[in-house]
Amino acid sequence: MAHSDIAELSTIGAQLDDLALRVETVGDRYRNSPDSAITNDLDLAERSLIAARRALARASRALAD
Repeated sequence: MAHSDIAELSTIGAQLDDLALRVETVGDRYRNSPDSAITNDLDLAERSLIAARRALARASRALAD
C-alpha cells in the first residue's frame, strides 16, 4: 500500500510543480505593471504551492522509510 501512496504523492507533487510554474508565469506578466499588487498575491500562492510540494516530499520520504 505504501508504494501506491508514494506514487500518488509523486503525481500530486508533479501537478503542484506545474501549478506553481503556471502561477509564476501569470505573475510575471504583471510584475512591472500598475497591477503589480496582483503579482504579490500570485507570489504568495506560488510560495504556498512550493511549500505544499515540499510537505508532500517529506511525507513520501517518511513512507519510504
